[in-house]
Amino acid sequence: MAKAVILLAKGFEEVEAVAVIDVLRRAEVEVTIAGLNEGFVESVRGVKIIPDASIDTVKAEDFDIVILPGGIPGADNLNKDERVRRLLVEFSTKGKLTGAICAAPYVLANAGILEGKTVTSYPTYKDKLGNVRYTEDKVAVDGNVLTSRGPATAICFGLAIVERLLGKDKAEELKKAMLVDYC
Repeated sequence: MAKAVILLAKGFEEVEAVAVIDVLRRAEVEVTIAGLNEGFVESVRGVKIIPDASIDTVKAEDFDIVILPGGIPGADNLNKDERVRRLLVEFSTKGKLTGAICAAPYVLANAGILEGKTVTSYPTYKDKLGNVRYTEDKVAVDGNVLTSRGPATAICFGLAIVERLLGKDKAEELKKAMLVDYC
């Protein structure tokens, strides 16, 4: 079974987190929600989610992909946490998938993962990504890095992750079942 971990920091964008979790779980990917601190994590608009685990227990060898939702200050909180950076580097070094949406691709950039890649992000973060090939596609996939633009593209992002983890047929099956015709 494919396994994903999504990291939540205070101020995360709820649509980007919950939509991706929903799509992955519909595809029967085992998703672990990991928080940076004990207790619930509050989103940018006050939605509270109780994580399944602490980031301190997350090991790259236990998962196929690490996913970062955006939102401000959520992405900033992910970016300033050294545990997040170490984990991202560990995933990348081991050839595992890393994914980020909205503002969060800049966290991947600051971890040194985006260099030379084709990526996308929320438009105002375009200039914070370093030496990349920027696209305005809903989702960009380059090697083991998946990025997406924002709340409106979260389902497309989730489906792209499903395609990488479980194949195109599974992603197409899910698109049909969810009535998604815009990704």
